[in-house]
Amino acid sequence: MKIIRNILLIIIEIAFVWPVMGQTIGNFQMDETELYAMTKQMGQFMRRFNYEEDQFGERLNPKDPRYRNNEMRRQSLPILFDQEKYGKQTDLQRYFIEDVTKSDSTFMTFLGGRWYSEVSCTFKYNGKPVNAMLFLAVEKEGLGSKWVITNVYFSEFNKLFPTGEITEKEKYFLHPMSHELDFMNIYKAFQNSDVIEYYASKEYQPDYLTLFFYEIKQGHLVFQHVDSVKFHVLQIKDWYFEVSWFNRSGLNSGWLMSNVIYMPEKEKVNLIKFYQP
Repeated sequence: MKIIRNILLIIIEIAFVWPVMGQTIGNFQMDETELYAMTKQMGQFMRRFNYEEDQFGERLNPKDPRYRNNEMRRQSLPILFDQEKYGKQTDLQRYFIEDVTKSDSTFMTFLGGRWYSEVSCTFKYNGKPVNAMLFLAVEKEGLGSKWVITNVYFSEFNKLFPTGEITEKEKYFLHPMSHELDFMNIYKAFQNSDVIEYYASKEYQPDYLTLFFYEIKQGHLVFQHVDSVKFHVLQIKDWYFEVSWFNRSGLNSGWLMSNVIYMPEKEKVNLIKFYQP
């Protein structure tokens, strides 16, 4: 899959100086129209979402009347949906397109925040292959920007910090007069390591990213390879959507919206904390 994608990107680079009538990509034939129609990069997805580039790969000059034109966006946005899932005329699709192409149009921006990459990776953990999901965000750096790791999901860490019932947590506490006994009863906190976090403040949240870096530094977690990538976009007012890679023939391929959900802004707060605590 990754080899096929790399071949595609190389072909794109030479397509403008050596156009041909057909291309062989992987095990299927891709003609020139399909090649230009494919949304080959996430940056290209953003440009097409904003209609700064048309569906055939032509970048538009900001002075061009078509640039960010809402009518053109209404016509081209359906192509950015995974049409095998949403079809061409779903109510959700129509509502989304109508909402983002109003007079106060909403556009995606690379440095606008509130969009995250989910990178699924294989590591070796104590010698055994395991999966971990890294979440990354774009951060400004000097005059430019960079991707930074903001959080990690690793099932082994969740096992260390299971969510306990409130009634169970109430069993584990230090008496408010413990200071008068020079905290001689603090030994209770260390009798059962499975519940030691119950003795922390109610605001305490385990920092999985620090645990992740610690295990890397100790050599317990060893990176092997990236398995897949997708993006979570929360920039658009009252909407959340995922962008995933689809390697297939036809005019609906490349980076496409794979999961679109109407989500009021107040409901995004906890979701954003998951990607970037």
